[in-house]
Amino acid sequence: MPGPMKGKPVVKAKNFKKTAKKLVRNYLWEYKLRLLIVFIFAIGSTIFTIVGPKILGNATTEIFSGFMLKVSGIGGIDFWKIASILLTLLSLYIVSVVFSIIQGFTMTSVVQRLTYNLRNELAQKINKLPMNYFDKKNNGEVLSVITNDIDTLSMNLNQSVTQIITSICTIIGIIVMMFTISWEMTLISLIIVPVAGFIVGFVAKRSQKYFKMQQDYLAKVNGQVEEVYGGLNIVKAFNNEEKTIEKFEKENNKLYKSAWKAQFLSGLIHPILNFVSNIGYVGVAVVGGYFAIQGKITVGNIQSFIQYNKQFMQPIEQVAQISSMLQSMIAAAERIFEFLEEPEEPKTLNGITDTSNIKGNVEFNHVKFGYSEDKIVINDFSANIKEGQKIAIVGPTGAGKTTMVKLLMRFYDVLDGEIKVDGNNIKDFDRGALRKMFGMVLQDTWLFGGTVQDNIRYGKEDATEDEIIRAAKAAHVHHFIKTLPKGYKSILNEESSNISAGQKQLLTIARVILADPKVLILDEATSSIDTRTEQQIQDAMDNLMKGRTSFIIAHRLSTIKNADLILVMNHGDIVEQGTHEELLAKEGFYADLYNSQFEDCNDEIDM
Repeated sequence: MPGPMKGKPVVKAKNFKKTAKKLVRNYLWEYKLRLLIVFIFAIGSTIFTIVGPKILGNATTEIFSGFMLKVSGIGGIDFWKIASILLTLLSLYIVSVVFSIIQGFTMTSVVQRLTYNLRNELAQKINKLPMNYFDKKNNGEVLSVITNDIDTLSMNLNQSVTQIITSICTIIGIIVMMFTISWEMTLISLIIVPVAGFIVGFVAKRSQKYFKMQQDYLAKVNGQVEEVYGGLNIVKAFNNEEKTIEKFEKENNKLYKSAWKAQFLSGLIHPILNFVSNIGYVGVAVVGGYFAIQGKITVGNIQSFIQYNKQFMQPIEQVAQISSMLQSMIAAAERIFEFLEEPEEPKTLNGITDTSNIKGNVEFNHVKFGYSEDKIVINDFSANIKEGQKIAIVGPTGAGKTTMVKLLMRFYDVLDGEIKVDGNNIKDFDRGALRKMFGMVLQDTWLFGGTVQDNIRYGKEDATEDEIIRAAKAAHVHHFIKTLPKGYKSILNEESSNISAGQKQLLTIARVILADPKVLILDEATSSIDTRTEQQIQDAMDNLMKGRTSFIIAHRLSTIKNADLILVMNHGDIVEQGTHEELLAKEGFYADLYNSQFEDCNDEIDM
């Protein structure tokens, strides 16, 4: 996990306008017809709402005029006319609500479809990213893009688009209606617009960087939670709870500070704009009262204008709030687009897809590799493996054993040299076809939440139940499965914690046996299995490896005595190679490794 960002400058969004244009051009423009419907109905809803105060003012004027006539004794209040005005007003409000529902429904469908497609793109992107991307990113940061950033984009986009339309229409409509009542009072109201605009721009400019920081630190906090939760047993076993909590609090404090600043700055907008609005409201009330005394304006129009003036600041405040939502939304969109634009694994155009005639001859020719160019792991590795041979790769920790098989399956590409299968450079194969040739059992087992049967079938999706059972029997796991409550239909939880580590390993071996690959790669495949079961697995593996090229990485050298060829690695190079007997006879590096293991065993027995 990346360490704390001490002393680093505050990070701003790299390019607000570029990200916004990309969101509109690449994603929203696809729904232009639906967005047009949203636009039209939002305008209609706003217009019908804006006309309301003017009509209500007519009703007030009618009541006032009727009251004055009644006081004068020459007439009275025309309640039927007032009722017709109010019915008209009610009808307009009902139409406005219907329009608002339609535009809300349409906009929601657009946003949810957009986020659905984005999630699909992200899911597909994960499978196309090279392994070295995940070396520099933890799981929580990746998950944060798919969950938090997508949700932020979805919620804010849904609210901001409709509010932008309605706010702009409301501002224009209110200005028009106010001008029809009194241009003098309208100018007084408009004086506050540049003041409000300056406040919104000032706050938005300073809060954007904190919204970006908020999303970044949220990803780090999620990453730490995911990491600790996944290794909770280890944390507890080493009594490391306090340090873990301390580390979390440090990252959480950064998230708190950035979120607090972002929310505080955006929260300042409402009270400040409300204060500015009240100043304009007082000015309108004074001038309107004066005009009423002069007979330049009716009482109903004063009421209407005061309502419009009060409503005038609402869309401006909404625009201010939208600016905060837009900043948060663009910050999230920027992280999503950065993820989607990460370099993918290079595709092999017109690569070899037919591997049915592959026999399993493998050649490493002066291979050089490092996870970064300044840290070379393998310097100059060469080996020639014939089909059907059982090759053991041994050596101390960090010698490059596991790295070799990762290169063989093109999880990483070599920096120099080449790897060939049956004379074909592995870079000439389609990646999918290449990896189908291999069956891999790693030291770290992986099972997913689902039935036992589905986990075994993962190696061959069209396998029948009989084939699955035969593979389980070959892996000596059939008896264990039958003891489960529902047998092969039993559910493994997400962490597979309801079975032991050894049983997990047996299931992964059964998966490989079912896949029936041309080349086997066993990386400490029996490390989690007891001695008795290991012997059973070894027998099964011997049968499975007949006629197949097999690479076995092992620390316990007693398990690879019958290998056709043993490659002894140290510091990224092959220092010795030969059979078990040949290497012991040399009394070199391999002999020292082998004898040291037996010395350790004898020391334990003496104790």
